[in-house]
Amino acid sequence: MLTHDETLALIGEAQNGDESAKETLLTENMPLVKSIVKRFKGRLEYDDLMQLGAMGFLKAVANFNAVYGVRFSTYAVPMITGEIKRYLRDDGAVKVSRWAKSLAQKIATYTDELRKENKEEPTVDELAAKFGCEATDIVFAMDTSRFVVSLNESGDEDGTPLGDRLVGAEAPEDDIDGLMLRDSIMDLPEREKKIIILRYFRDKTQSEVATELGVSQVQVSRLENKILKKIREKIE
Repeated sequence: MLTHDETLALIGEAQNGDESAKETLLTENMPLVKSIVKRFKGRLEYDDLMQLGAMGFLKAVANFNAVYGVRFSTYAVPMITGEIKRYLRDDGAVKVSRWAKSLAQKIATYTDELRKENKEEPTVDELAAKFGCEATDIVFAMDTSRFVVSLNESGDEDGTPLGDRLVGAEAPEDDIDGLMLRDSIMDLPEREKKIIILRYFRDKTQSEVATELGVSQVQVSRLENKILKKIREKIE
């Protein structure tokens, strides 16, 4: 592992055009890049994510200045994260969004047709067979179409939307942030996930959730705040 002084020396060399210095810095800091890439697992192919992470890292090398008064790793993290998120917003997220919305629309149209014929609604497996995709793709498309709307719907006792409660003024305004938030919720333990779904997707009050769970409204309030904090820390 490079020392702080060795890192600064290599950065200086890299900024002067030394390609071997850039390579050494990237190699030595690969664990840092990988740790950030893990946050975006599933959004793109792993190799593509690593390439984007490396690009963000090299931008950090090119722009770092010791007068910032921070360690290089501290400066590099948002640069790497920003490079990946920028691509996902400008390119990757658009593709995911269009694909998910298109599939969700097909599902809705097909389901409506069956409903008009007084037939039972299809199961996820039947929909997967109908549209030639995996069952997880069906669930993803259906959940995403509902989730993007729910971000801006009121779920709090005082009418505050979920997005605002999680990130305040920096509420997610694009699909990739919404998908990250959705995945964070889906990764919660069942009880915590149930609380968030009941509160923000089923429009239940804290009192109604408390009755369903067999606990007090105060307990639900405390649990909800704890869960939101957990989600916030994961997506920030």
